[in-house]
This record gives sequence, C-alpha cells and structure tokens, in this order.
Amino acid sequence: MIEIEGLRKLYGQFEALRGISFTVYRGEVVGFLGPNGAGKSTTMKVMTGLVPPSAGTARVAGHDVLDEPVEVRRAIGFLPEHPPLYPEMIVRDYLSFTAEIRGVPRRRRKAAVEASIELCGLEEVHRRLVGNLSKGYRQRTGLAQAVIHQPRILILDEPTVGLDPTQVVEIRGIIRDIGRERTVILSSHILPEVQATCERVVIINRGRLVADGRMDQILATGGERRVLVRLRRPPMEISELAALAGVESAEVQGEGLYRLELEAGAERREAVVAALAASGWGLYEVRSETTSLEEVFRDVVLEEAAP
Repeated sequence: MIEIEGLRKLYGQFEALRGISFTVYRGEVVGFLGPNGAGKSTTMKVMTGLVPPSAGTARVAGHDVLDEPVEVRRAIGFLPEHPPLYPEMIVRDYLSFTAEIRGVPRRRRKAAVEASIELCGLEEVHRRLVGNLSKGYRQRTGLAQAVIHQPRILILDEPTVGLDPTQVVEIRGIIRDIGRERTVILSSHILPEVQATCERVVIINRGRLVADGRMDQILATGGERRVLVRLRRPPMEISELAALAGVESAEVQGEGLYRLELEAGAERREAVVAALAASGWGLYEVRSETTSLEEVFRDVVLEEAAP
C-alpha cells in the first residue's frame, strides 16, 4: 500500500531524509518511530503529499505522490498531532463538513457521518460543541474526521498524546478496530502504546532507516543482548563478570543471579556462555531477558549514533 524507495529530502544544505526505503503492506498496523529530528514528520509529509521529495519515490495505494497527489490524498486519512478541529461547531456538523471537503457525495454523507460516529464511539457526544469535549473525545473526533471518507490508509501522528490511561486504552481499541480493515501507520513517542498496538515497527534516526521488522523480531534483537545467568559459585567481585570478553556490563539481580549486557552479535553471546561454562563459577542457568520496545529503541538509536 505504501512504497518508499531511496527517499531523500533537502532543506537547503540540511538533509532531513537520507535515502530511506521501506514498504507497508495492506492491512498492517505499523509503528513509525524515531527520536526528535529523525525525519518522521518529514516522511509523513511526503507520504501525504504535503512536501515533495528531493529524490527517490513514494507511492501510496499505487499512486506516485508527485504525479498523482489528488489520488494520494483520497487514499489517505491523516490525524496530525493537533487535529484540525473547530470548537464552535457541533461534532455531527463538523464531521458532515469534513465529509463534504473530502469529496463524499451528498447522498452518502449522512451514512458516512453515522459510520464514523459509531466506529469512534461518539454516540454520546455527537450533538455537543467540539469545544466542550474532553481531550479524549476531541481525539476521537479527530479520528472520525480522518476515516470519514473511508480511506484505505490511515496515518496517525501521536494519537494518544495528553490522554489519561483510560482514554489511551479506548483510543488503542479504536485503532485496532480500524486496523482490521485498513493499513495504519502510527507515529508516537509513547513506546509502550506502540508495542501494545502495532504488529510491525519501522525506526529511523538522522534521516536513515535503522530498524524494520515484526514486533516479535524487533523485541528478540534486544533479548539477544541481555541475558540472566545463575551461578552456583559466583566470583567474589562482579567486576570479574564485567571483564569477560563480549560483556559490556554486569549487575547483581539476586543471590547468584546476574544480568549481563552483551556486545552485539550472536557469536558474542555464544562466546560469553562458553566462557561462563569454563570459569569454574558453576553455571546453572542462562536465559534471555524479556525486552521492551523502549530498550530496543534506545539500543538501535545509540548504536547508529556511535562513531
């Protein structure tokens, strides 16, 4: 549904995007991540036709963003970090207005409004002024305007920012429902929400792609670097563990239990396990530590930033 190939974007002498390439397939819910200044917003602006690329190609639903911008915008629903809401309008009237400017035919407009109200859980507030809504309901209204024209692709920028935990869970459920029928790209700094919502992750940093894979694959890469080891006869000083080749750091987790941070590479893990087995410390157990998306994100960003 979305094909990005060799995408570059220059702002004067500053290169915001440096040849990134990735594909988002039909029906995927993808987390699009990166630190501030990584190029996320620029990439989304290119995908939505708001900013032209300097080089490379971006195709959305089979349409080139440069050659067919109108078709691209028809295929996309976009929820920016600050939704374009009109506080003086009634929710239902606002959705009817957005349906009109999105090109929904008059005969289908009422049905489109009803469908978006139901999908986004706005039944209790659809006759209220937008300006009188809670933050959670304003965000739902923003989602409703993004899907009013039944787009095949939905791009969400920080959809849960500023929401309380209950509202976050509700918005997450709506996004999952939407993702059953549409392709969804979700950009957020709230990584636990991305981990709970998305099935795949794309991470960029300094305008370059640094990670791309299914959530379970991405999390497994972090587990390869963090292991818990249990020793029957541990060394007197933890520094002896940290001094092993391939070990970056060691921490005490309990009696005879240690957490080791390893250098990258499967061969390093094998070498460390072999060294532990030969150490005379009575290696009893080795297992990967459960890893969060936050830890993996930190690792890949810091690794890419290292000289």
